[in-house]
Amino acid sequence: MRPIQSLPLTHSWPLFERGQRFDLGCVYSCDAPAWAVSDIGSIDEEALARRGIGLWECDLSDDSLTWSAKVYDAFGLPLDARVTRAEAVALYREDSRAAMERLRAYAIKHRRGFTLDAAIRPDQGGQRWIRLMAAPMCDGSGRVVRLRGLKQDISHEYG
Repeated sequence: MRPIQSLPLTHSWPLFERGQRFDLGCVYSCDAPAWAVSDIGSIDEEALARRGIGLWECDLSDDSLTWSAKVYDAFGLPLDARVTRAEAVALYREDSRAAMERLRAYAIKHRRGFTLDAAIRPDQGGQRWIRLMAAPMCDGSGRVVRLRGLKQDISHEYG
């Protein structure tokens, strides 16, 4: 296992410049009265899936997760699995888990997004690399209430 310092921590704060359009038609801004982002249901999930990308969301009030089919696939879990955040986090390799938790805490505290290449151990075994992209979702007062983003299996990049 590589030490955490050598992990390929690709990240950015903010994930997108305020008001910049992402190719999914979402506008990311924490300065808007209510987060100006399309509902997950309005994003073309099939187009993303063809590119190997899944959608995810974590409600910070109870840490509940919402995943699209591609995220379940990346983690090697059946679509009908009810996954808690603790169970999902346990599937990250320790060094990736530590990096993700640091970036997550920073994202929530500073209302900034991040991108991280993380090693996971899917439920059926082995190891995969995923690219985790996260953006904070703020309520009208500017308080972060959810994290939302994309996950993509990028194991081929790590051969």
